[in-house]
Amino acid sequence: MKRKDKEKKDQKQEEIEIPISKDLNDNIDKMKEILTDCDDVIYREFNVGKRQNYRFAIVYVDGLVDKKLVSEYVLESLMQVARDEIPNPRMVGNNLYDLSKEGNIPITEVKDLKCLKKAIDSVLIGETIVLLDGFKEVLFISSRGWPVRGISEPVTESVTRGPRDGFTETGKVNTTLIRRRIRDPQLKLKYKQIGVKSKTDVAIMYLDDVVDKNILEEVNKRLDDIKVDAILESSFIEQLIEDNWLSPFPQIQDTERPDSVAAALYEGRVALVIDNTPFVLLLPATWNTLLQAAEDYYGRWSAAFIVRMIRYVAVPLSLVLPALYIAITSYHPGMLPTQLALYLAATRIDVPFPAFIEAFIMEGTLEILQEAGTRISGPIGTTIGIVGGLVIGQAAVEAGIVSPFMIIIVALTTIASFSLPSFGIAAGIRLWRFILMVLGAVLGFYGIVLGLMVLLTHLVSLKSFGIPYMEPYSNIINDFYDLKDSIIRVPHKFMKLRPKYLRIKNRVRMDNSQKVNDVSSESEGENKDDRKQ
Repeated sequence: MKRKDKEKKDQKQEEIEIPISKDLNDNIDKMKEILTDCDDVIYREFNVGKRQNYRFAIVYVDGLVDKKLVSEYVLESLMQVARDEIPNPRMVGNNLYDLSKEGNIPITEVKDLKCLKKAIDSVLIGETIVLLDGFKEVLFISSRGWPVRGISEPVTESVTRGPRDGFTETGKVNTTLIRRRIRDPQLKLKYKQIGVKSKTDVAIMYLDDVVDKNILEEVNKRLDDIKVDAILESSFIEQLIEDNWLSPFPQIQDTERPDSVAAALYEGRVALVIDNTPFVLLLPATWNTLLQAAEDYYGRWSAAFIVRMIRYVAVPLSLVLPALYIAITSYHPGMLPTQLALYLAATRIDVPFPAFIEAFIMEGTLEILQEAGTRISGPIGTTIGIVGGLVIGQAAVEAGIVSPFMIIIVALTTIASFSLPSFGIAAGIRLWRFILMVLGAVLGFYGIVLGLMVLLTHLVSLKSFGIPYMEPYSNIINDFYDLKDSIIRVPHKFMKLRPKYLRIKNRVRMDNSQKVNDVSSESEGENKDDRKQ
């Protein structure tokens, strides 16, 4: 077994380390053999020098490179401009490679590659390589130029006040948007390639003087452990590195907003910028951070406090409202005032189904409408959701399938779920809503309480990269200061420290507020004295 493992390792090493030959034809033949039936790979051979006695070749993928850049700054420079200068013959020959690299290619990023496999990988990600006959090195030319989507406002996280730029599917653009907001040399960016076949670029971004090194080390370890063919979207990595894959609740936050990523980095969290997706991953994540929105920090603190209270009220409404209706109707009508109980009974006289079937029909119908509205984007999707809900609800009441009270319950539940800023949290609550509906139909209030106890136990036991999921609520005594940015949001002048539960090295983020107040009070006193004089 050990011998076979060693042979496999040696075979993999041989596949990775493909040496570069001095013969240009041999190198091109090897590349064509590896890139068989790849008609979009372009091989362009040409001669250089006064006597056309030096052979060159460039290789690139059509559609992934900027052809104008390659033509003007590589081909023209080597084929035409190089002839205008007549160097000493002794300088050419063995120094031809260095002369081409340092004196004839006016491009900012030029590197040396000494492995043909790395050269092929570079070609496949949109770069151009230059091969020289008689040299065992390859020039790497940065020439990416594929079509990209312009920067636009995020669709899933729109705000009334705040930045309107959002991430795109190009990783370089996304890291640039973050760099614009953090002009600090402590902001580090390290690249990894994940995916055996896709080789997707993943950028790890963090503030070196703030982040907890244990969390950073754990992130790198989990990323290195990923062995998969392709990473097509950030959710692939999210599901492969999260702590508990059985949980319906997300343990990693995703966002399309560069300002949200910058704020998370300032707190000491880690950002994963994945190429080919506009969603950036933030970790660790807690229940508290997932229920916060970027706009909470751009408006008045009093308005943000009210909005957050509304969100925390919307969570139990979205979770237990249908289950409470089923339990009260089926088992505990005595919990209602007499007049309301009589009215509820009167509305259900013509309904042929029990409360559970009635609620399940309406909730299931609404889930189908939401899915249809999501798949059909734009005005048509919105129209389907609104018109479908109104028409189906009204028709169901007139047909006697459901009661009018059930329509109100379903509408309130749906509106409450839409008020949550995190789609992952809303999806987890939707799943638990059906579980509580079943428990309410079987055991009444006892079933609902049992289900809530199981849910709370699960949430308390969850962790995100070693950080308890319910922080700061699960440890209020030690993390009491962190409550300033939880259900409530105090003014910025009082949030002088970063969250304690992240175990960061530098908690102080505002240490001059008192000095500013002192200076302002002194200036006011001087102005008063001037007025008196």
